Amino acid sequence: MNPLELAGAEPGPAFTVTLDGRAITALPGQTVAAALWTAGVTSWRTTRGSGRPRGVLCGIGVCFECLVTVNDRPNQRACLVPVRPGDTIRTQEGTGHGGC
Repeated sequence: MNPLELAGAEPGPAFTVTLDGRAITALPGQTVAAALWTAGVTSWRTTRGSGRPRGVLCGIGVCFECLVTVNDRPNQRACLVPVRPGDTIRTQEGTGHGGC
């Protein structure tokens, strides 16, 4: 069964955001992480030094594994940031401050 049906949720109309230029459909009330997961994206950051892929680990804002750049603001925790219509989301490399 669809989780929205189980919860009796009626989230409102879907909207579009972009991840690295790719259109992603999101729903009102979703976090950036939830929208990306729904689109099948599980990694949106690479670590400093080794460049290893990262995504959500804790999902509640305690760790910093899910960092992403949203609307040119680096180091946003994807599990906490509500997604908004027209958001521009970018995969974050290292610290998100270019060259670091």
